[in-house]
Amino acid sequence: MSRQAQAAVLFLIGTALLHAGFTNLYLRYVKAGLQPLLLLSGGVLILAALATAWYEWRRARAEKAQAEKALAVVVAGADSAHEEAAHAEAVGEEHGEPAGHGGHGGHAHVHREPRISWLLLLPLFALILVAPPALGSYSAVRTGTAIQQPYGLAKLPASNPLTIGLVDYATRAVYDHGHSLGDRQLKVTGFVALDKSGAPYLVRMALNCCAADAQPVKIALTGKIPPVLQPDTWLLVTGTYSAKQTKDPVNNRPIPYLQVTEAKPVPTPKDPYDESWNQ
Repeated sequence: MSRQAQAAVLFLIGTALLHAGFTNLYLRYVKAGLQPLLLLSGGVLILAALATAWYEWRRARAEKAQAEKALAVVVAGADSAHEEAAHAEAVGEEHGEPAGHGGHGGHAHVHREPRISWLLLLPLFALILVAPPALGSYSAVRTGTAIQQPYGLAKLPASNPLTIGLVDYATRAVYDHGHSLGDRQLKVTGFVALDKSGAPYLVRMALNCCAADAQPVKIALTGKIPPVLQPDTWLLVTGTYSAKQTKDPVNNRPIPYLQVTEAKPVPTPKDPYDESWNQ
């Protein structure tokens, strides 16, 4: 791959990163807090591409000027140069060598750049053309709940009803035994997952860094559950704290219940992942 091609690839990758960073596309790959670093990386790649292209342009100009200067020198001493070239060609022919080739057969070896390097463009096209869906119920029911014991719990607003993150609710229900939740009405958003027995969970995929390390946090539903639930449907559930718990069949970790009083479908949120578990 030539320097010009390398510059073009760097420019395209940088542009793709900026496009992902300025849209919601990046949320399918990394958490929202990494947006500034993603934009910075895209800007650095574009600057590197422009610097490489400028360097190659200057080098080409310098080589052209050097070639013109060498040509002028050759023209000035054309006679002697032609005589030496003719003599060298005659000597080569006497030794059975084709004219214009060196003493070792004169084969000029042109080293081609490996074409496999162009495969670097495939991830770029995948980033631009294919936006992978967020991880959903298929991963959730096959992975154990990732609830973690917190170092401390922040004070909740006094509002009632209270909108609370699913991970925050699960953490307080298991490790705080609902003391900070009381009997207030709670609003929790997540997607539906059904285990092998058909038991419904409300789930958010929690991540530390990127989608590759996303793990589910689950809460079980009881009370006024809709009669028909489709996996991966996003619900806004209104309910109250329940002291009831169950065990995740995958990793035997605790899963708290939420006493549902109302549940209604909602669109998929802009950021489908939950980052509150590692903040």
